[in-house]
Amino acid sequence: MALYRNNGELLTERRGIIDAVVNSLGKSDHGSRILRRGRRLGRITKHRLSRWLLLLTALFSFYFTVCGLKMFVHAKMESRFPATHSIREGLNLHSKHEELNLHSIHKELNLQETVSLSEFGKPPPKSKRRKHFPCEVEFLKSADGLAEPKNYMNFTWFSLDYVKQEGKTSDSGLFEPRFGGHQTLEEREKSFYAKNQMVHCGFVKGSPGYSSTGFDLDEKDKAYMSKCKIAVSSCIFGSSDFLRRPTSRLISQYSKNNVCFVMFLDEQTLSKLSSEGNSPDERGHIGLWKVVVVKNLPYKDMRRTGKVPKFLAHRLFPNSRYSIWLDSKMRLNADPMLIIEYFLWRRNAEFAISNHYDRHCVWDEVLQNKRLNKYNHTAIDQQFKVYQSDGLTKFDPSNPNNPLPSYVPEGSLIIRAHTPMSNLFSCLWFNEVDRFTSRDQLSFAYTYLKLRRMNPERPFQLYMFKDCERRALVKLFQHRTIPSPP
Repeated sequence: MALYRNNGELLTERRGIIDAVVNSLGKSDHGSRILRRGRRLGRITKHRLSRWLLLLTALFSFYFTVCGLKMFVHAKMESRFPATHSIREGLNLHSKHEELNLHSIHKELNLQETVSLSEFGKPPPKSKRRKHFPCEVEFLKSADGLAEPKNYMNFTWFSLDYVKQEGKTSDSGLFEPRFGGHQTLEEREKSFYAKNQMVHCGFVKGSPGYSSTGFDLDEKDKAYMSKCKIAVSSCIFGSSDFLRRPTSRLISQYSKNNVCFVMFLDEQTLSKLSSEGNSPDERGHIGLWKVVVVKNLPYKDMRRTGKVPKFLAHRLFPNSRYSIWLDSKMRLNADPMLIIEYFLWRRNAEFAISNHYDRHCVWDEVLQNKRLNKYNHTAIDQQFKVYQSDGLTKFDPSNPNNPLPSYVPEGSLIIRAHTPMSNLFSCLWFNEVDRFTSRDQLSFAYTYLKLRRMNPERPFQLYMFKDCERRALVKLFQHRTIPSPP
């Protein structure tokens, strides 16, 4: 039997049944109570639900109002004072000793004010880290029997000697020996000329009676390093990294027989590595690495101490013709002899380093160092102001006559021949790190361009290769710990 018409109204039979049920409930007391209770419960539930909805609406409105005000005030403050935070932070961190030191340089060069972020404009907005990948490097198929080309060492030649000892320059009792020495501004200027000369290049000792200036090595280790003709070196100080062993299966027996692999460690790091199962064997090796323990570190800043083996390989390996520097955050995955053949011999270069993967202008590097608080902001400003006053200009990617494809290097891998020009450049770069900040990417372009400008008739053959080529040679890791900025 159909119960509905087309318009949705109940048929007569259906309506009659429902009316009978309702009437029967209404006539009994029990039925009337059920009906009244149902109506009352409906009113109470509807009232409570409306109150909760009203309360939630009010809370959400309050929350969004407060958040909006905060963002508005923050944006206003940021637009009015873009550089205040970084400069105040730099001033708070700056030690008295460093401030006096840098102030004297500042005064002597007639500089005015430190550089603030406002001079560069607003920092670039934060973006997601871009991924970078290796590219193909066309190595020779084998390193066996590789020999230096006959005409390869046809570079600029002159005699270079190093300051080994300094004494008091006056009757003042304030003299204190320093590992980098006490280079004057006049000596600094003269050191950029490629000529027969004596330059500061670390390892400067005081007069007899003064204590060591640091980076003390065992005599047996010195004897071992003096025999090296080709050296691959790295360092870990302050337990800042895990030990990354070169991938042995990718390194030829020829290189294993002819290349020294030296890892410089301080006693703290050696103890830490030993506790993790990386103890040197009876020959003093961990894998391919020959462990050399450094005592009496020359600087409190571990990053600055790391620049000693990074830049001064020609001092540590005095009879070596070639060296490869490898940051401790990387594992070597290529044959050293093939690396030297590809980046030096094939390019007729005496120094090879890769460009930075993101930045090419020193202005951008200064901003990035400040943004990430890599170093004291005031010290960075002082250093950068000196470089600007001495002719450093912005990198112009559209200029086909740029002497380098980038003014910012990725200095974690350096390949060099120990020629006079290469050794001088390494000394000059180290002296800038010793005098100013330990952020060597800030001083690379200035050092190279000034050396080039002051020796127009004596070229320095520096080859800057692609970052993707660097990534093809090594495997990158994260640091165990990152030293706090001085």
